[in-house]
Amino acid sequence: MEIGSTDLDLENVPALRALVSSCLGLLTVEASSSTVRLVHFTLQEHLLSDPTLFHSPHSTIAEVCLTYLNFGSVRDLSPTLPSAPPTMPLLEYASCHWGGHTRRGVTENVKMLALRLLERFDEHISAQLLLLSHFAEYNFACPRFYRAEGPLGFTGLHGGAWLGIVEIVAGVLEMKGGVNVSDCTGNTTLAWAYTGHEEVVKMLLEREDVNPDHAASEYGWTLLALAAGCGHEGVVKMLLERKDVNPDHTDTRFGRTPLSWATEGGHEGVVNMLFELNYVRTAMPDDQNQAPPPVAPPR
Repeated sequence: MEIGSTDLDLENVPALRALVSSCLGLLTVEASSSTVRLVHFTLQEHLLSDPTLFHSPHSTIAEVCLTYLNFGSVRDLSPTLPSAPPTMPLLEYASCHWGGHTRRGVTENVKMLALRLLERFDEHISAQLLLLSHFAEYNFACPRFYRAEGPLGFTGLHGGAWLGIVEIVAGVLEMKGGVNVSDCTGNTTLAWAYTGHEEVVKMLLEREDVNPDHAASEYGWTLLALAAGCGHEGVVKMLLERKDVNPDHTDTRFGRTPLSWATEGGHEGVVNMLFELNYVRTAMPDDQNQAPPPVAPPR
């Protein structure tokens, strides 16, 4: 892998011995499994104890992953494959982790490569691998479009919002807009930001064309229900401060409210916010700006 290359060059793969020897004896290879590892766990402790030891490690890794994902041979793969081909061992890691590295190390070159990838994200194998990995991790039944049909309608805007990369979402919006465009399950960009990425949610909520109370997915979940069920207090707080969000909206599949989902998840902070809002609304139906009546101290 070389930065600036446009496709895979198998003749450019260095020998394993050359790679290990360039690491000054700090790495070793287990012959039985061909696993590359550090020579001792204390070395890992040392590396983790000093975050300044390497210069821009996350942006470097993100650049490598994104360069690889933009290769012509990778782009030509079917977006409906259930796993990475064995001849492309870097594909799964690059697909699942470029976002995490990018969040921690955005540069102009990384941003350019990411926007190139996201331009036709729903036709790229990396979108499929990213979604399959995520839902497998949480033991969630994959919706139909992660299977035979691939990630239909899962655009770069959806992906950027889900990964929580503010600079990338802003860049995609400049290119295409369409913040309310839904994928085939009904999820909008705002719905995919439910994973607690507050800066992305804040940026999207500032747009005049966004609908924060859209009932996302085939289950009819709103962003508030998704955020409440996951315990993301910052996102819930932003939504409850708006007048165009219904805190008692029930989904179409189970007939449950955001409070119900938050309670099941044991998210005490979210439950308290929803209870507090309900108290204010029921105690002061005629004047929302009126201060609550003073409470007499106990005798």
